[in-house]
Amino acid sequence: MISPSTKRQPFWADLRGIFSLKGLLDRPLTSYYLLLASAGLLLLIGLIMVFSATMVKAYAEEGNAFSAILRQVAWAGVGLIVFWLAQRTSIETYHRLAKPALVLSSMFMVLLLIVPSTSFAGISTDYQWITIGPFQFQPAELVKLGFLLWTARLLARLGRRVAVWRDLVVPLFPVTAIICFLVGYQDLGTMLCLVAMFFGLLWASGVRFRVFGGMLAMAAAGAIILTMVASYRMERVVSFSSPEAHADDWGYQAIQGYFAIADGGWFGVGLGESRQKWEWLPNGHNDFIFALIAEELGVVGCVVVLVLFMVLTYAGLRIAIRVGDRFRRLVAVGLVVWIASQAIINIGGVVGLLPITGLPLPLISDGGTALVVVLAAIGMLASLARAEPAAARALHARNPGRLMRLLWAPLPPLPRANKTHSNKEN
Repeated sequence: MISPSTKRQPFWADLRGIFSLKGLLDRPLTSYYLLLASAGLLLLIGLIMVFSATMVKAYAEEGNAFSAILRQVAWAGVGLIVFWLAQRTSIETYHRLAKPALVLSSMFMVLLLIVPSTSFAGISTDYQWITIGPFQFQPAELVKLGFLLWTARLLARLGRRVAVWRDLVVPLFPVTAIICFLVGYQDLGTMLCLVAMFFGLLWASGVRFRVFGGMLAMAAAGAIILTMVASYRMERVVSFSSPEAHADDWGYQAIQGYFAIADGGWFGVGLGESRQKWEWLPNGHNDFIFALIAEELGVVGCVVVLVLFMVLTYAGLRIAIRVGDRFRRLVAVGLVVWIASQAIINIGGVVGLLPITGLPLPLISDGGTALVVVLAAIGMLASLARAEPAAARALHARNPGRLMRLLWAPLPPLPRANKTHSNKEN
């Protein structure tokens, strides 16, 4: 007879120990793996859905159903290379790149503002795009990175002086206003992402809450003015409250998106079986790709996408809490707010909770510049995740070989006792 003390524990007790959530979260590289897993799955879902959304039109226009997805795969390949480079880049390099990145991207925006459409010596501009030879890119996407690094660097250097109004205002507020105008005049949705990122950085740096009231009022006034000066933006706002009243013009895209969501139900009509992509839903491959996800994969597919974005956001905030210095923390917060706010604005517009802005869904929508820049942001977060004190110690303890460090990423610096990196850098 087996005594109570030697009685075997039920099998689920062993499983509970293996799959303990707390045990997994306590591991030193959890942030890193959560980030890579969530971003990688979102990228994979995006490539699958872009192919589904574009194959009909690509075959009709180019005679090849794979032409659009091959371009997106090529951009994804470029983005993964940029991710690899960003993950290998030291924090000191990001410090040095902050001002040049902001100045260069702002110059591109000024060029678009002064010469919105022209072609000269192999360089052409077209509203929001600049083409140099065979390459076409959207400068507003580059501004996000430059503005983030510059603002985080400035706030990190201010330290506790962010509470002093005079030290905070100049040059932060004038530069922010100029950048928001340059971007917002061409792309209001991207400007809203910049504003959300800016507020997130101020909050993370410890700016007093009473400062936010005045800034929110100024941001709202600027958004209203920029909306009124562009007729298509006014059309979107007018049709937002009652798109069915404008189903033949301003509200057409929103109505077709609702049809796609309604057709999907709980489990969707099946991958590749969308009806709305047959020339019914405009930009179904880009800013309305979430509607096609709802149609083909149903509520279940939408929940999977939302959960992955929440995991990515959690990983980014976890990195921000655990990194060792102020600049790293601010960069992590800014990157998370940027990606999360862009996803919220895009999905909110698709489901009718927010006006349509035309922003792509990060890592999922079709588009080269946006995908490459977001993968660069994920690479920066991955670099910060490896620099968490516990993660850095664990990586040094593993002592990966020289070839592994060359192929993937160098070892992060070990945290210093009684002296943070921020003191050294600032």
